[in-house]
Amino acid sequence: MKETVTETSMEQHAAEWVEKGLVPGAMLGIKRDGESIFEKGFGFRNVEAQLPVTADTVFGIASMTKSFTCAGIMKLQEEGKLSVRDLIVTYLPELKGSSEQAEQITIHHLMTHTAGYPPLATHVYARKNSIEADPSAKDYGLDLLNNPGPHIETYDEMLAFMANDDFKWLGAPGEYYSYSNDSYGLLGVIIARASGQSYESFIEENVLIPAGMTRSFFDMKRLDELDDVTTLYMKAKDGSHVYEAPLWWDAPSMRAVGYLKSTANDILRYLEMYMNEGVVAGVRILSKESIEQMMTPHVEYEPGKCYGYGLRIIPDYFGSKLISHGGGLKGVSSYMVAIPDKKLSGVILTNVADVEAGDLLMDALNKVEGRSYDASPFTYDTQQVTEEELRKFEGVYISGEGMNVEIAMRNGQFGVESNGVFRPLRCIGKNVFMGLEDQSDILQFVENDSGEIERIVYGGRHILRQ
Repeated sequence: MKETVTETSMEQHAAEWVEKGLVPGAMLGIKRDGESIFEKGFGFRNVEAQLPVTADTVFGIASMTKSFTCAGIMKLQEEGKLSVRDLIVTYLPELKGSSEQAEQITIHHLMTHTAGYPPLATHVYARKNSIEADPSAKDYGLDLLNNPGPHIETYDEMLAFMANDDFKWLGAPGEYYSYSNDSYGLLGVIIARASGQSYESFIEENVLIPAGMTRSFFDMKRLDELDDVTTLYMKAKDGSHVYEAPLWWDAPSMRAVGYLKSTANDILRYLEMYMNEGVVAGVRILSKESIEQMMTPHVEYEPGKCYGYGLRIIPDYFGSKLISHGGGLKGVSSYMVAIPDKKLSGVILTNVADVEAGDLLMDALNKVEGRSYDASPFTYDTQQVTEEELRKFEGVYISGEGMNVEIAMRNGQFGVESNGVFRPLRCIGKNVFMGLEDQSDILQFVENDSGEIERIVYGGRHILRQ
């Protein structure tokens, strides 16, 4: 008998999530052993025209693209054109002499976000043309408008910016994990130079086409050529409503960071590669060894949570290894997940930013596995901290990517304020806090040699105190 998730349970739960989050349209799909056990579109791909969402609706997937970038690196390694242990200056000589640190970074460090880069403004400037042309940019979750820097439209301009940008390294390569769009921008250049073709065409020819992902692409022109493409939406700054904001953002010099467009059906095909040791529908995309390297927990970035190559990994998710990745960009909140040993995979794609799409997908996964919606493989005990101790964490923390975070006491409650929203926190360890309502909302404080707080790790990024 085919396993299903009942309409009265999961669909109602998802519909309530969509309504509460003001999500115009979302597509949720789950497969086990290659068979669909839940597939449902919610809302609309275009609200005004009341066009439905389907499993073939094209959405942006944002940073889910990063695993495709790493798959490209692994393919080049299989072809003998590079090794993940190579120094990046072998392929990016422009970075030679820029700093002693840059000359020690390997491709592996870029893939695992451990190169030592703090969040830089590179990605902001790479999509500056889109931001300047889009009136809705004022409502995006990051401060993207107050940046006097250059337009970065080519690889040469990106490399020159990163070689000359005046920043303080977080530490030696391999010392710290800090989620780095800049690192993945560099991986895109390495793929182009090692392959002798564009990053986009290499990924298309070596991953998308052989996997049968016929509605996945980087080419912006195809958005106008295809049917069943979502319209994009923006949530007002005050969170009161959502409005149509049709301009798709692009960053031609940094497409490896998060600019693939795809569908729920295509992503579920792609996830087969991780469950079938590199094979999709009988076609080998990568070797078993490459897949194993991608799914290896190379670095732990939060208690029990690790990063592989373009994949987040929970080594012990109710007794199994779970791989996942999400994405957020203008008009995009996305998440994909797979439990390879159970041949279980899922995806959610939406057409608005700043909603926790992964929460709904993980709820659905819990339901499929017979757990309560809010079941978690982690338990955290609250530790008592005095108000005097909490005061040392207070301050404003700003990143080059436009993230502005304030740590403060509000009405006797300690918490973090970002995007105009205050989230209360509880202490779960030395200098480690968690959201009272959201267990994925982990915030860590980093001390300098004098014991003073110099930065936070939030959203996986090291953000400096001002």
